[in-house]
Amino acid sequence: MSTAANDPFRLPPRLFDARCTACWFTLGIVVLIVASFWSLDLQWRAFFSGEAAASMGRFIREFFPPDLSQPFLGKVAWATAETLAMSALGTLLAAALGLALALPAARMHADDRAWARAPTRLVLNALRSIPELVWAALLLISAGLGPFAGTLALAFHTTGVLGRLFA
Repeated sequence: MSTAANDPFRLPPRLFDARCTACWFTLGIVVLIVASFWSLDLQWRAFFSGEAAASMGRFIREFFPPDLSQPFLGKVAWATAETLAMSALGTLLAAALGLALALPAARMHADDRAWARAPTRLVLNALRSIPELVWAALLLISAGLGPFAGTLALAFHTTGVLGRLFA
C-alpha cells in the first residue's frame, strides 16, 4: 500500500491551485517587480534613443587604448597595494576580535550557564548582518575618507562572520 507522499505517479498541483504556495509566492514577487518598475517613471524612449547609444559607444571607446604611462601605472600599483593592505589588516583585526567575541558566545560544556552567550551572539549577528558597504558609509562620517574607514568596515563585518564561525 503506497501513500500519497511517496507515490511516483502523483501529479504536481495545478499551476495556480490554492495549494501551490510556491506558485502564489512567485506570482506575488513578479507583481512586486512589475509594480516597482511602473513606479519609477522611467523614460524608455530616452534610454533606447540614438543619443543614449552614442553616449554608451563613446564611453566604451574611451577605454581604448589603455593608459600605460608610468605615472598612471604607479598610481594603480600604489592603490592596489593599499587595497591589499586594507583587506589584510581588516581580516587580521577581524580574526582577533572574532576570537575574543567567540569565547563568550560559545557554550564550553553541557553544564555551562553561558550568561554572556545571548548578548554576545546578538552583537555578532548585528555585526555580520550589516554589509561592508553600509559599514563604510557609516564610518566615512566618523573616520573620514581614506583607507582607515574601509579597513574598519571590513573588520566590523568580518568580525561578526568569523566570531560566529569560531563560536
